Amino acid sequence: MSFEIALANFKDGKFEESLVILNKLISKKPNQPEFHLNRGRVLSRLSRTAEAILDFDLIVELEPYNTDFMSDRAVVLHLLKRNDEALTEFDRAANLDPRNPYRYSSRAYFKDRVGDLEGAIQDYDKAIELDPEDAVAYNNRGLVEEKVGYQARAKKSFLKADDLVGDKAPETKPLSKEDSSAAISNEKGNPKNADMSLSHFWKTFRSIFSDSKTRSEFSKYLKRMAGRK
Repeated sequence: MSFEIALANFKDGKFEESLVILNKLISKKPNQPEFHLNRGRVLSRLSRTAEAILDFDLIVELEPYNTDFMSDRAVVLHLLKRNDEALTEFDRAANLDPRNPYRYSSRAYFKDRVGDLEGAIQDYDKAIELDPEDAVAYNNRGLVEEKVGYQARAKKSFLKADDLVGDKAPETKPLSKEDSSAAISNEKGNPKNADMSLSHFWKTFRSIFSDSKTRSEFSKYLKRMAGRK
């Protein structure tokens, strides 16, 4: 039973099989953060979020300055409706990693979901300031601006997103309001047709260096989880 097999099972959607392997690995090496991180992911896929948070609590204890782990934990806290604690974790991650635009985009998504729309716009503004070439951040900001009623500002945000994407975008229409709850994707690509599949979430926070590919994973998980409510 290897960690690689557990990851392969996870990727293939064989969550129960992955969990069996991870449980055995953890029984042998109980303080390995990567084992707990992936077991937390598996448990969340199985809708066992109350159990998953225990793994995320532990990995933050093991590596208290790992901002990716903080953000992982924040997401699970949010799914458990422990939003004050979730915001604290998002804030800590941003304070420790203030030059990473993803910290602000992920917090903006959270603020959008809990109704702090002005706060979400401010965080998207900061993410764009740090990465002015991120088309999806402009698109996501426009979605929130629409919700607030800033139609002219939203139009400018969408136009800027289209301009940055150029001919890579087959559509220019923004996401529907139903899809807007998942608009945190930060991949340099088509901001209007983000893939919302569950299988791509947790890589979002894994990489310390959080490139555009890993950052895109956040929305794909939460969109699916939101549909379970």
